Amino acid sequence: MTTEVATLGGGCFWCLEAVYEQLKGVKQVVSGYAGGHIDNPTYKQVCTGTTGHAEVVQITFDSQVVTYEDLLNVFFTIHDPTTLNRQGADVGTQYRSAIFYHDAEQRKIAQAKIQELAASGLWSDSIVTEVEPLDTFYRAEDYHQGYFQRNPDQGYCQFVIAPKVAKFRKQYLEQLKA
Repeated sequence: MTTEVATLGGGCFWCLEAVYEQLKGVKQVVSGYAGGHIDNPTYKQVCTGTTGHAEVVQITFDSQVVTYEDLLNVFFTIHDPTTLNRQGADVGTQYRSAIFYHDAEQRKIAQAKIQELAASGLWSDSIVTEVEPLDTFYRAEDYHQGYFQRNPDQGYCQFVIAPKVAKFRKQYLEQLKA
């Protein structure tokens, strides 16, 4: 097994976590914060939009089962990379589209994927996804971990997360965990 780590921000971390937890080859998904300028931010601080952090997930995966590019393909399927600092009704810099790369190879793959998607004309607007080196990842508070799995009847889970999970499951049926 070859274990690698990816860190991605595409709106609410609950949405990304709920999807990536179901992807074959993914060993762990942790919700957290990256890209900001204060140490150990809290959810309350990040929600103000003043810390510079994005809500992200850190994905530990077996690259012999699922590649970094596979993770990016899913990423660009489950969020809108053309909306600056927002996803749906979630608005603020903490909801920005961002890829925090761990090494030069991840940076190269991320930039190539964005160029490929931009050239495809899939979206009429420009892709605004940031590609930045990961400085520090801060794990979010415990109540954010596994949120969708623990709160399936909560309104946000039913109306925002569940449709994203359903879309992912339909499109990536062969890549779901058993």
